[in-house]
Order: sequence, then structure tokens, then C-alpha cells
Amino acid sequence: MKKIEAIIRSSKFEDVKESLSEIGINFFTFFEVKGFGKQKGEHVTYRGQAYDIGYIARMKIEIIIPDSKEIEIVSNIRKAAHTGEIGDGKIIVTRIEQMIGIRTGELDQSAL
Repeated sequence: MKKIEAIIRSSKFEDVKESLSEIGINFFTFFEVKGFGKQKGEHVTYRGQAYDIGYIARMKIEIIIPDSKEIEIVSNIRKAAHTGEIGDGKIIVTRIEQMIGIRTGELDQSAL
């Protein structure tokens, strides 16, 4: 099993969600996150005045998947989140050693 974490632009979240749904991924966890990167911070204009808010607002998606789906899911996320600009985000793939379903006690692949 693998865990895919994708940190993407907030504006691309709906595109990524739709792309995942098209390949049968309808359950994942997501968070609003903030961070720093090559983009530095974002500047917001309010009533004609520019403000540096000092961070970059992003969405983080986490998905636990069987190994066989890794390439397809990573590819779909990358295509849907891509703008070609600095700050498009990152995709992190890690191996899951064990997963246990709390209600059923099922292990690993059965717990998916």
C-alpha cells in the first residue's frame, strides 16, 4: 500500500477532485495548509493597497491506495494540478507498513 500526499494550489482543488473521481477515487482526506516555497509569500490587494500575507495558501490531499494504482493516480493529480507556474505544488509517495480498520479490525488491503 502507498500513501499519496499532494500539496496543490487551492484554485486547482476542484480540478484534482474531479480528475480523481473520474478514475474511481471518491474518498480522500484534504486540509487547507500554508507554507513557504520559491514563490515566497502571496500578495493580496485590498482596496487598491497591496499586502504581503507572508505565506502561500494551498490544499493538501492524502490518499491511501493499493500499489497497483500509484502511477495512474499520481499522473492524474499532476495533470489536473499543473499550471506551469512556480508554486504548482508537490506529490509525495510513501510506503504504508500497516493499516487497521478501527470498526472492523481488518488489516492492510482489506481495510481499504
